[in-house]
Amino acid sequence: MKEENARAYWAANLRLILTYLAIWFAVSYGCGILLVDELNQIQMFGFKLGFWFAQQGAIYVFLVLIIMYAHSMNKLDRKFDVHED
Repeated sequence: MKEENARAYWAANLRLILTYLAIWFAVSYGCGILLVDELNQIQMFGFKLGFWFAQQGAIYVFLVLIIMYAHSMNKLDRKFDVHED
């Protein structure tokens, strides 16, 4: 891989990581801590939504983000021709 291509690949990889980390932070910290009082006005499966996000929702979002990151990285690897196939 050429130096220019390697830099572009690494920059795209960092953008993906920062995007998914920002989403994870917004859901786990924002919904689980900052917006908990507003979200607790809504019931989900008999639990207050703020409590649910703090206990389980953030974990589910994290698992979905892992799957999305793996899929995005596979696309990025193919784009820069560094895939393992």
